[in-house]
Amino acid sequence: MESVSPRSDTLSSGGRKQLSAEVEAYVREEIMTGKFKAGQYIRTETLAAQMGVSQTPVREGLQALRGQGFLRLEPRRGFRVLELRRSDIEDVFGVQAHLSAELARRAATRLSWEQVNELARIHEDLIVAVDEDDAALVQSLNSDFHRLINRNSDAPKLRTLLAVALSYVPNRFYEKTGVYPSQDERAEILEAMKTRDPERAADAMRRHIEHSGVVLQKFLDDKGILGS
Repeated sequence: MESVSPRSDTLSSGGRKQLSAEVEAYVREEIMTGKFKAGQYIRTETLAAQMGVSQTPVREGLQALRGQGFLRLEPRRGFRVLELRRSDIEDVFGVQAHLSAELARRAATRLSWEQVNELARIHEDLIVAVDEDDAALVQSLNSDFHRLINRNSDAPKLRTLLAVALSYVPNRFYEKTGVYPSQDERAEILEAMKTRDPERAADAMRRHIEHSGVVLQKFLDDKGILGS
C-alpha cells in the first residue's frame, strides 16, 4: 500500500514531551481531515526527517495515537493508519456535546455582564470573519468564544475531561475545510447567556456541538474516508 509522505512542518523548540504532543496533534489532524488515509503507512524515520526532529518524540507521538486507535504498529512496515468509523465521530462529539452543555449550563449564571458583552463582541467579529472567508480568524475567534464560557463554569475537572475529548477533533478544521460553525446556533447560546438561562444554554450548546459532529461526518463522507 501507498506510504504516507507528510509535508514538512515547523515544530516548536520545546522539550521532548512538547514535541511528542505536537507530532501527535499534527498526525491526528491529518488523519481526521483525510490527508492520511486508511491503509497508508507512517514510518518514524521518514516523518522525523521531514519534520526536522529526532525519531524519539515522533515515535512517542505515534505510539500515543496507536493507543487512541488511530494507528496500528506493524513490524518492519511502520504505523498503519486505521479506518475512521462513523461511530468514532459520534462517540467523540457525543462526549464533547455532553461536557460542553454542562459547562454552558454552569457558566450561564456565573458570567459577568462584562464577559457576556465580550461574548457578544466575539460573536459579531465571527460574523464578519465568516463573511470575509477568513478561516484562520474564524478558528481563533470560535475558540475564544467557547473558551470564555468554559473558563467561567467553575468546573475544572469537567474542563479537563473536555480537553481530552477535544484532542480528537481537528484543531484547524475550519481552515482546512472552509466549513464554518453555525451562526444561528452560536447566537442562541449567546442569548441564553444574556438571559441567564442555564437550561437554554445547555440545550443550545449541546445542539451546536452535535451539529459540528454531523458537519465533520459529511466532510469525511464526501472525501470517501469514513467507514461504517
